[in-house]
Amino acid sequence: MTRTPVDWMPLDASDERQLLGATAQGRLIFTFNVRDFLALADRHPHHAGIVLAAQRTWTLTRLISALDRLLTETTAADWAGQVRWLNEWRG
Repeated sequence: MTRTPVDWMPLDASDERQLLGATAQGRLIFTFNVRDFLALADRHPHHAGIVLAAQRTWTLTRLISALDRLLTETTAADWAGQVRWLNEWRG
């Protein structure tokens, strides 16, 4: 798991550039930016995966726990072209 900025993605990268860059790296995107990434998923259906969450509904502890479950219970192969809600891994 990484976050921007990294050597392959600058901090000011657009949402689309982040999605395409993550896809090129074989990485899924986790975001609270639901509206924009749902539109991007329609525009770029062959992405490496998008995980969505409504920021106001998560405490930091629950967020980390759910992300840990997601990473433990899924593999990269499960995510190709998928858009899923983090709530699926909420304990």
